[in-house]
Amino acid sequence: MVGADLQPRLRALRSEPGLNIWLSGDGDLFSKVLAWNLVDTVEPAVVPVLLGGGVPFVACPSVRRRLTLLGHHADPNGRVLLEYEVQKERGVARAEVGATL
Repeated sequence: MVGADLQPRLRALRSEPGLNIWLSGDGDLFSKVLAWNLVDTVEPAVVPVLLGGGVPFVACPSVRRRLTLLGHHADPNGRVLLEYEVQKERGVARAEVGATL
């Protein structure tokens, strides 16, 4: 869990060898990390339940990023798991391949 100085801490974690970083938070947190070009892949799930509300995936206003579908899986209960690569903002160096945030 990280509170203050989130951006420098995430950049430091990404520079270390090891496994992927899993982000869990709200749309505001995701929007910040996306704007900092620290998201390599995003894995949303479609769950077959209709809700009258919920937490936004991305807070407004936010940056716009194009996504490239890497894979998908539908399970017998109707859930669909999606995996997308996040295209980086032009002019920003791409993170090492395989890193996920």
